[in-house]
Amino acid sequence: MKLGLIAMSATRAHNEELTKLGFTLPGFVDRSRVIASLPSLGLLTLAGMTPAEIDMQYMDVPDLTKVEGLPGEFDAVAISSFTAQMNEAYEIADRYRAAGTTVLMGGLHVTALPEEALRHADAIVIGEGEPSWPSMVEDLRHNRLQRIYDSRRSPFDMANSPMPRFDLLNQEHYNRMTVQTARGCPFGCEFCAASMRLSPLYRVKPVKNVVAEVRRIKELQPKPFIEFADDNTFVNKRHGKELMRALQKEDVKWFTETDVSVAEDDDLLALMHDAGCVQVLIGLESTTRAGLTGIELKSDWKAQRFDDYMSAIDKIQGHGISVNGCFVLGMDNDGPECFENVVEFVRDSGLYDVQITMLTAFPGTPLYDRLKFEGRLLDETAWELCTLFDVNFKPRHMSPSQLESKFRWLVKEIYNQEFTDERHRKFRERQAAQFASRSRKEGYLHEHHYG
Repeated sequence: MKLGLIAMSATRAHNEELTKLGFTLPGFVDRSRVIASLPSLGLLTLAGMTPAEIDMQYMDVPDLTKVEGLPGEFDAVAISSFTAQMNEAYEIADRYRAAGTTVLMGGLHVTALPEEALRHADAIVIGEGEPSWPSMVEDLRHNRLQRIYDSRRSPFDMANSPMPRFDLLNQEHYNRMTVQTARGCPFGCEFCAASMRLSPLYRVKPVKNVVAEVRRIKELQPKPFIEFADDNTFVNKRHGKELMRALQKEDVKWFTETDVSVAEDDDLLALMHDAGCVQVLIGLESTTRAGLTGIELKSDWKAQRFDDYMSAIDKIQGHGISVNGCFVLGMDNDGPECFENVVEFVRDSGLYDVQITMLTAFPGTPLYDRLKFEGRLLDETAWELCTLFDVNFKPRHMSPSQLESKFRWLVKEIYNQEFTDERHRKFRERQAAQFASRSRKEGYLHEHHYG
């Protein structure tokens, strides 16, 4: 049997004006391009659970408009896609089925809308892929494939995580490789469409498993840059410190996503720096407490941490780790002034990098359900607008067109070359000064110890 692993992973703004603007500015949609260029870790992980006798090929399909017919010929294909590209994923699924190829689908969007996905697939996985994949493959091989494989009652034990098949990738096509150290998030942000929607249980992967994956990547790429594909890496600080001590021996540079609470632990920050952490992305979301109120549905955690934002950024960057602050524009408690507020906050905080996104109603999220109930979705199935850079709802304190125009204004302000260079320069100067100070201190101690 020949199995195709088809990753539909390119993310781009649907708004052509915004896309064209992005190509003229240094920072805009850089993060989305990074995400789009990452390999599908989900597919590679499932490949690691697949019997060796099955012939597998991994394929990225970033733009279906450039593909005539089928990307490749297979007996069966497993297709993975972001919501923004779901219509293209369905189109390629329909092409394969018309050619007699069995189509398997899963992931966040399929889990949110299984009945929609079943119109385009022979079988789907709801929830996490690992618990259902072995039986799905076995059923496929014996011509007894079921329509639905539901993993929601079987949370996957990450101690049993297989080694992803990184070897299936053309290594020259990827300047970042992904490793997952934890899954889920204990917080319940209304708009979040991350892996917590597959399974809400927060779990960590044993450190030895993570290190084994890093070492496997190093066999394929001598100096890899690792992106930890976690919703929130350092929720479990004890596990985080154990992981950092292990990574110190691996000589890799890496990036991850976490929350502001890492700034409370100087030991953890020092370990992160020494272990090769280059940058952390933190979802700051808003520049005001009012704007944050109600975002986190369990305990309003985001709003409670607002007073810590400035000091947290300063503390983290003071340890030589740059912060990429993520802001969400168009939230219900923010008015048109939020755009100017972001510029002011970024200037005052000295954030090294900034990611700005539109509030986006993804299917399967509490935000989508609420806005649908309130009649505020512009089009309930316009998945092509779920890019984080397009408007797919009616904001509370401005019109959709106003949100769109103000967002374009903010793009120009935030990603202005001079403004970006100034922030980067200040960060580098601070690093250099701290390095010089440490060197002087170490020299002094050495002189007085051996003098």
